[in-house]
Amino acid sequence: MARVRLSVAERREELLRAAIEQIEARGVAAVRIADVAAALGVSNALVLYHFSTKEKLVAAAFTYASEGDLAQLRKVLARRTTALRRLRAAVRWYAPTGQAKGWRLWIEGWAVSLREPALQQVTRDLDRQWKAALSELIAEGVAAGEFRCPDPAGTALRLTALLDGLAVQLTSYAGAVSRARAQEWVDEALARELGLEREALTTQ
Repeated sequence: MARVRLSVAERREELLRAAIEQIEARGVAAVRIADVAAALGVSNALVLYHFSTKEKLVAAAFTYASEGDLAQLRKVLARRTTALRRLRAAVRWYAPTGQAKGWRLWIEGWAVSLREPALQQVTRDLDRQWKAALSELIAEGVAAGEFRCPDPAGTALRLTALLDGLAVQLTSYAGAVSRARAQEWVDEALARELGLEREALTTQ
């Protein structure tokens, strides 16, 4: 059966999705152009036509994943509800116990970015945009009188640091902490940062 002819943009997106899957399965160091090509049943030459090197393919794959995460964040923030509800939804989605996918991918990205400036920029930009979005939302909630928080930027940093750390524990160290306990800690931290009782996260 003949393959459907894709546009350049469609083919590029298909290759990026396959690259992400292969990086999650094999790790950045082990993944090869041939692995991505084989996953789609295409030639190595086709992959190289679009990205020219493995390094450029990997950087583009992480950029693509980053854009996907930020698009989901924007959907959460655009909901017509209180700042607290949107903040709770964003934190729970981002948390390793939520619906966000690809924590293994991002842990790989953090490690590789120590040696790859281009990838470091991608991970840094994603981190900066998440913190900025949470900080702005917290400030909105404070202005609306929904909760108290004297330092929205500091709260955003502490929350994301907690979530990143829990992601490492749940992804890399099976059994170190249960998903239920991790979610409990996330809720407790969020409530404490906002000067609320934990029960307020579900009643407001």
